[in-house]
Amino acid sequence: MEERTKEIAAIAASVAGHCQPCLKHHLEKARLLGVSEEDIQGAIKLAKIISEKGDERMLAFADSLLHGAEETEVRGMEQGKKKGV
Repeated sequence: MEERTKEIAAIAASVAGHCQPCLKHHLEKARLLGVSEEDIQGAIKLAKIISEKGDERMLAFADSLLHGAEETEVRGMEQGKKKGV
């Protein structure tokens, strides 16, 4: 994989993983490699969507565990994956 592509992916992973030092490092490296601000913003936007959906599903799963509906929630998440949600 080309270095610029790796840095774009690393930016997205840093944001989704909530790692501030990682994001700072990968932003600096991406800019040195000439990655466009548009590509950087796109990676951050994608990470935001991934992170928000993951947070939403985790909270729903935690809630289901608290209310004893684990199997129902897991089936719902599996069905969502099949639909591309």
